[in-house]
Amino acid sequence: MTSYPLEPTRAEMLAMSEAGARMLADFVEGLPGAPSVDLDGLDDLLPALLAPPDEKPRDFDVLLGRLQAAAAASVETAGPSYLAYIPGGGLFASALGEFLARGHNRYTGVAGLAPGLVAMEQGVMRWLCGEFQLPTAATGIATTGGSIATLTALVAAREHMLGETFSDAALYVTAHTHRCVAKAARVAGLPASAVRVVPTTDDLRMDPAEAARMIAADRAAGRRPAVVVATAGTTDTGTIDDLEALADLAAAERLWFHVDGAYGGFFHLTERGRRRLAGIERADSIVLDPHKALFLPYGTGVLLVRDHNLLQAAFAGDANYLQDLGSDGDLPDYNSLTPELTREARGPRLWLPLHLHGVAAFRDALDEKLDLAIEVHTALADDPRIEVGDAPDLTVVTFRLRGRPEAEQARWLERINAAGRVFLSSTRIGGEYTLRLCVLAHRTHADRIHEAIDLIRGCVPAG
Repeated sequence: MTSYPLEPTRAEMLAMSEAGARMLADFVEGLPGAPSVDLDGLDDLLPALLAPPDEKPRDFDVLLGRLQAAAAASVETAGPSYLAYIPGGGLFASALGEFLARGHNRYTGVAGLAPGLVAMEQGVMRWLCGEFQLPTAATGIATTGGSIATLTALVAAREHMLGETFSDAALYVTAHTHRCVAKAARVAGLPASAVRVVPTTDDLRMDPAEAARMIAADRAAGRRPAVVVATAGTTDTGTIDDLEALADLAAAERLWFHVDGAYGGFFHLTERGRRRLAGIERADSIVLDPHKALFLPYGTGVLLVRDHNLLQAAFAGDANYLQDLGSDGDLPDYNSLTPELTREARGPRLWLPLHLHGVAAFRDALDEKLDLAIEVHTALADDPRIEVGDAPDLTVVTFRLRGRPEAEQARWLERINAAGRVFLSSTRIGGEYTLRLCVLAHRTHADRIHEAIDLIRGCVPAG
């Protein structure tokens, strides 16, 4: 019987899969005790990782060990210690869904080639459109992250609002809007001058009155205002813009209303989140990152658009070589709704964990994170040596040493992180160096938060 090296036998596939699964199970089991950062031995490891592949095959166990070492040499973003930036999750069920999807290797740019897997993804998208109270004409697409989701939304907005000439466009953001928005605007062909930075109120929300004033001034100067970008959870502070007021403004000015809910949007699944995100249902487009507040692995974003026809108008196209690929009834051809033609099956990574665990498990986990953030804010506010920011809208808590220079603030952060039990980050609020802690990973619970509070207090320098 002829053997082909690129086609392992059933026994070989099972052996490799079982070895990989054991490695992952050991990894997840060890996360509570894992250091928050482990870069020891990286200098010795890099030459082997940078080496080109050999002509001859290598032993699988050796390669698996090398992959394990490469993954270990990092900031531990999968465990309970990661409280920096906006933590990701890494649900095992989602990873398993992705493994199965990649093994089947189905193409989902055209529904007719894999209608079952497209339906799996579309079922999740329809559920999300319902959760955000969008109309029946709305649609959703899974992307590789919030950046591509934002780019897709802005291209659709550009096409609908501006047509083929857009050098005089204006798009309204704040200093706290995620950098992917300005980047997407540039990739979409808008000049840098199109991105207009609106002042914020004292509580760091976009000022609707200032936005209205700038829109009027821009129109008088010959610009064409097109998009208002509201943020449902800034990276700096987790602050939610006044979505109702900005929706009113966008409607009055006939502008596209885009909500960046990459971090905070999924808190809409909770009762508190729905109240704080009131107005998001009026958006023309919403970006969500399931790899943030839905705890999925990195590389999973979502775009919801109020009218699927606007995506179709921006991205649909045809070619002779596609003439055999017909549509499949009610299921979307994603290649006509996004910049991508080649597209893998993204449904299983979303569908499997949601159906396996049930939506209530995600709601409860998000409520837990909201409670833990309040606990951190309250505990640090009770320490006279520490100055805290406003009570969190979501799960970011900002704080700094009271009356200390920036250099001491930075050394404080270094001492906290050096303990190896938590990993925090910093930002600047009003020009001031500020520490920030974000509770979001599904594996972060009260025990680690209590440890973090003790560590933060214990590392305050004397004097």
